[in-house]
Amino acid sequence: MEIITKTFDELSTKELYQILQLRSEVFVVEQNCVYQDVDGKDEKALHVVGIKNGEVVAYTRMFKPGDYFTNPSIGRVVVAKEERKYGYGKIIMQASIDEMGKRFKGIPIELSAQTYLIKFYTDLDFKPFGDEYLEDGIPHIRMIRA
Repeated sequence: MEIITKTFDELSTKELYQILQLRSEVFVVEQNCVYQDVDGKDEKALHVVGIKNGEVVAYTRMFKPGDYFTNPSIGRVVVAKEERKYGYGKIIMQASIDEMGKRFKGIPIELSAQTYLIKFYTDLDFKPFGDEYLEDGIPHIRMIRA
Protein backbone atom coordinates (compact mmCIF):
# COMPACT_ATOMS: atom_id res chain seq x y z
CA MET A 1 0.00 0.00 0.00
CA GLU A 2 1.32 3.41 -0.99
CA ILE A 3 0.46 6.33 1.29
CA ILE A 4 0.00 9.87 0.02
CA THR A 5 -0.88 13.02 1.94
CA LYS A 6 -2.77 15.81 0.20
CA THR A 7 -4.80 18.90 0.89
CA PHE A 8 -8.40 18.93 -0.33
CA ASP A 9 -7.44 20.98 -3.41
CA GLU A 10 -4.66 18.53 -4.29
CA LEU A 11 -6.98 15.50 -4.37
CA SER A 12 -8.00 14.38 -7.83
CA THR A 13 -11.68 13.93 -8.55
CA LYS A 14 -11.12 10.16 -8.69
CA GLU A 15 -9.31 10.13 -5.32
CA LEU A 16 -12.05 12.20 -3.67
CA TYR A 17 -14.75 9.96 -5.14
CA GLN A 18 -13.00 6.81 -3.87
CA ILE A 19 -12.48 8.35 -0.41
CA LEU A 20 -16.15 9.30 -0.09
CA GLN A 21 -17.19 5.90 -1.45
CA LEU A 22 -15.00 4.07 1.12
CA ARG A 23 -16.25 6.21 4.00
CA SER A 24 -19.85 5.59 2.93
CA GLU A 25 -19.28 1.82 2.53
CA VAL A 26 -17.94 1.51 6.07
CA PHE A 27 -19.52 4.25 8.17
CA VAL A 28 -22.98 4.32 6.58
CA VAL A 29 -23.60 0.85 5.09
CA GLU A 30 -21.42 -1.56 7.14
CA GLN A 31 -22.05 0.20 10.46
CA ASN A 32 -25.69 0.87 9.57
CA CYS A 33 -25.41 4.50 10.63
CA VAL A 34 -27.32 7.20 8.78
CA TYR A 35 -25.35 10.42 9.21
CA GLN A 36 -23.98 13.32 7.19
CA ASP A 37 -20.48 12.15 6.22
CA VAL A 38 -19.91 15.04 3.83
CA ASP A 39 -19.84 17.55 6.67
CA GLY A 40 -18.10 20.60 5.19
CA LYS A 41 -14.85 19.82 7.06
CA ASP A 42 -13.00 18.01 4.27
CA GLU A 43 -11.87 21.30 2.73
CA LYS A 44 -10.01 22.18 5.97
CA ALA A 45 -8.49 18.72 6.39
CA LEU A 46 -5.25 17.16 5.30
CA HIS A 47 -6.03 13.77 3.73
CA VAL A 48 -3.85 10.70 4.32
CA VAL A 49 -4.74 8.15 1.66
CA GLY A 50 -3.66 4.51 1.35
CA ILE A 51 -3.71 3.31 -2.25
CA LYS A 52 -3.34 -0.28 -3.44
CA ASN A 53 -3.58 -1.23 -7.11
CA GLY A 54 -4.97 2.21 -7.96
CA GLU A 55 -7.78 2.02 -5.38
CA VAL A 56 -8.20 3.84 -2.07
CA VAL A 57 -8.17 1.13 0.62
CA ALA A 58 -7.33 3.14 3.75
CA TYR A 59 -7.80 6.73 4.81
CA THR A 60 -7.69 9.32 7.58
CA ARG A 61 -8.25 13.03 7.67
CA MET A 62 -6.26 15.37 9.91
CA PHE A 63 -6.98 18.80 11.30
CA LYS A 64 -4.74 21.52 12.65
CA PRO A 65 -5.33 22.78 16.20
CA GLY A 66 -8.69 24.48 16.57
CA ASP A 67 -10.26 23.15 13.36
CA TYR A 68 -11.96 20.21 15.08
CA PHE A 69 -10.60 19.93 18.64
CA THR A 70 -8.30 22.26 20.56
CA ASN A 71 -5.39 19.96 19.69
CA PRO A 72 -4.49 18.68 16.23
CA SER A 73 -6.75 15.74 15.46
CA ILE A 74 -7.20 12.66 13.32
CA GLY A 75 -10.59 11.41 12.19
CA ARG A 76 -12.54 9.32 9.67
CA VAL A 77 -10.06 6.46 10.14
CA VAL A 78 -11.21 3.78 7.73
CA VAL A 79 -9.95 0.66 5.97
CA ALA A 80 -11.83 -1.30 3.31
CA LYS A 81 -13.32 -4.44 4.84
CA GLU A 82 -11.46 -6.84 2.54
CA GLU A 83 -8.11 -5.12 3.32
CA ARG A 84 -8.23 -5.13 7.14
CA LYS A 85 -6.33 -8.43 7.47
CA TYR A 86 -3.14 -6.70 6.26
CA GLY A 87 -2.79 -4.27 9.19
CA TYR A 88 -3.48 -1.23 7.05
CA GLY A 89 -5.34 0.47 9.91
CA LYS A 90 -2.18 0.68 12.01
CA ILE A 91 -0.11 1.62 8.97
CA ILE A 92 -2.37 4.53 7.94
CA MET A 93 -2.64 5.69 11.56
CA GLN A 94 1.13 5.59 12.05
CA ALA A 95 1.59 7.59 8.84
CA SER A 96 -0.95 10.12 10.15
CA ILE A 97 0.77 10.31 13.56
CA ASP A 98 4.15 10.81 11.85
CA GLU A 99 2.71 13.58 9.66
CA MET A 100 1.19 15.27 12.72
CA GLY A 101 4.58 15.07 14.46
CA LYS A 102 6.23 16.90 11.56
CA ARG A 103 3.60 19.62 11.41
CA PHE A 104 2.76 20.06 15.11
CA LYS A 105 5.86 18.92 16.98
CA GLY A 106 5.28 18.34 20.68
CA ILE A 107 1.52 19.01 20.61
CA PRO A 108 -0.81 16.19 21.75
CA ILE A 109 -3.00 14.55 19.08
CA GLU A 110 -6.69 14.08 19.79
CA LEU A 111 -9.38 11.88 18.27
CA SER A 112 -12.94 10.73 18.82
CA ALA A 113 -12.76 6.92 18.84
CA GLN A 114 -15.54 4.40 18.56
CA THR A 115 -15.31 2.70 21.95
CA TYR A 116 -14.96 -0.79 20.50
CA LEU A 117 -11.64 0.40 19.02
CA ILE A 118 -10.05 1.59 22.29
CA LYS A 119 -7.43 -1.20 22.21
CA PHE A 120 -6.53 -0.38 18.60
CA TYR A 121 -5.81 3.22 19.61
CA THR A 122 -4.14 2.42 22.95
CA ASP A 123 -1.72 0.21 20.98
CA LEU A 124 -0.79 3.45 19.16
CA ASP A 125 -0.22 5.23 22.52
CA PHE A 126 -3.57 7.05 22.70
CA LYS A 127 -5.21 7.24 26.11
CA PRO A 128 -8.94 7.59 26.85
CA PHE A 129 -9.91 11.06 28.05
CA GLY A 130 -13.28 11.81 29.65
CA ASP A 131 -16.52 9.88 29.53
CA GLU A 132 -18.08 7.82 26.77
CA TYR A 133 -20.64 9.68 24.62
CA LEU A 134 -22.85 8.99 21.63
CA GLU A 135 -21.84 10.36 18.25
CA ASP A 136 -24.30 9.61 15.46
CA GLY A 137 -25.80 6.90 17.70
CA ILE A 138 -22.47 5.06 18.16
CA PRO A 139 -20.57 5.01 21.51
CA HIS A 140 -17.36 7.08 21.30
CA ILE A 141 -14.66 8.31 23.63
CA ARG A 142 -12.12 11.11 23.25
CA MET A 143 -8.54 9.91 23.21
CA ILE A 144 -5.27 11.83 23.43
CA ARG A 145 -1.71 10.92 22.45
CA ALA A 146 0.95 13.02 24.20
